[in-house]
Amino acid sequence: MTETVPPLLPAPTAAPEHPTSGRLLARAAFLTAVLTLAGALLGLLRDQAFAHVFGADTDTDAFLVAWTVPEVAATLLIEDGLAFVLVPAFSLALVARGRQPGPDPVRALVAATLPRLMLALAAGAAVLIAAAPAVVAVLAPGLPATGLAVDCTRLTATCVFSFGLTGYCSAALRGHGRFLAPASIYVAYNVGIIGLLLLLGGAWGVRAAAAGVALGGVLMVVIQVPALCRSWRQREAALAVPEPRRAPAGQAPRALRLALVAPVVVFALSRQTQVLIERFLAAPLPAGAISHLNYAQKVAQMPMVLSLMLCTVTFPVIARALAAGDTERARRRVESDLIVAGTIVLLGASVVVACAPEIIQVLFQRGAFTLHDTDATADVMRVYALGLLGQTLVGVLARSYFSEARPLWYPACAMLAGLAATAVAGALAVPVWGAPGIAAANALGITLTALALLWGSGRRRTALSVRWVGGQLARLVMAGCAATAACRWGAGLTSSPLPALIVGSVLAVVAFTVTARLLRVREFCLLFRPVTRKLWHAR
Repeated sequence: MTETVPPLLPAPTAAPEHPTSGRLLARAAFLTAVLTLAGALLGLLRDQAFAHVFGADTDTDAFLVAWTVPEVAATLLIEDGLAFVLVPAFSLALVARGRQPGPDPVRALVAATLPRLMLALAAGAAVLIAAAPAVVAVLAPGLPATGLAVDCTRLTATCVFSFGLTGYCSAALRGHGRFLAPASIYVAYNVGIIGLLLLLGGAWGVRAAAAGVALGGVLMVVIQVPALCRSWRQREAALAVPEPRRAPAGQAPRALRLALVAPVVVFALSRQTQVLIERFLAAPLPAGAISHLNYAQKVAQMPMVLSLMLCTVTFPVIARALAAGDTERARRRVESDLIVAGTIVLLGASVVVACAPEIIQVLFQRGAFTLHDTDATADVMRVYALGLLGQTLVGVLARSYFSEARPLWYPACAMLAGLAATAVAGALAVPVWGAPGIAAANALGITLTALALLWGSGRRRTALSVRWVGGQLARLVMAGCAATAACRWGAGLTSSPLPALIVGSVLAVVAFTVTARLLRVREFCLLFRPVTRKLWHAR
């Protein structure tokens, strides 16, 4: 049976995108990419400084248990939870602002949500500070440095309040088409952590890093406030969208009812619970196991972070297109995001798998971080990389599901099923393989979740072509395998880690590009199409 491939250009009946919108998206994507990369590099510098000063021992394990709090808070309040609720809500409000006279729907949305949110965040932070001993006992039973973990948890608990305000500001700004300030938040965050770590690390130990988390959370809010104030004073939306339908008065504030928020919260918490399962299973392992898992995960997820930066920019576009009734534009955008994000993450994963020891040696092997730590972290990181495509697909597809601004439990159910698979597989694998078994269970669970979300995406308003998207992703996986082989071969040409990493990465890019072009991946066909046309006319 012949595979049906969507045309390289939009169908004639599709509504054309405004050219200004395309230019603004390209500019926003570029700025977001630069600032995301800067934040990620500062995150690596933060981890390097932490590894150099403290290495991987019981103290670092204690801090990383407390680090669970900002990890969960970031997922729930910045990256997924609040964003999935508020970006569509602000999109609806902006559509209504452009079509109806009278009170500003955006201001009405803020007045209805922000005061209550601040009260709930303050209460949550206070409860977490008071319950820190119980939290540590649940997260890591049997942890040797329990008192240190409790102290660090109380410091990091403040980020519940600051991260919540950060997520609110980011969602509001992205809904208005402003991406510069939200993309800068992790730069500010890591600057705060690195600053206190270097200033007070000798005197306070790992508590300095926990205090840096608290300071970084405050800086994340401060850096966005000026842009937010300017946005709320404007009556016009920043991104051009198709002519919207009239939105009923009060629709945007009602979009935040419990029926909409509950599935988003369950999804976000379920996704982050994968990390909690890892820490729980790794707590009884030899000292340093939690640290090795953390370092491996942070580095391995770099390709995923870069791949999802495009979706951060396009999420408000999809939400506003659906709010305006333009499902065709939303479908094209989601399918393109899946291919582009899959390309980035699989190319990065090929380098991670092929050059894991060289990457860890270049980044961390100095000071208290020994050769043993390098080998253990590299083993775990290679296994983690197997789940990177699943992580990326979940991130892209979740944004497309929740952009509809209506109650959807399917993503949460898919995430819970994947979480159950992670827990069962991890419990079975830890006695046999230790920390790498935990990473394998993580990869299995998130991949199952991604497959479930991809299958369900063909039955929604956007009605993705699941068979076609799956075929394109399968071709990208084959290109990734070719890139991994080329990267490993190139890295083996020299024994020095940095030149090996550079040579391997260059060969990976070449092999991936050539293979993807030969396999006719759509985005690569579009990339080379102008060249092909030119050569054809030259003949």
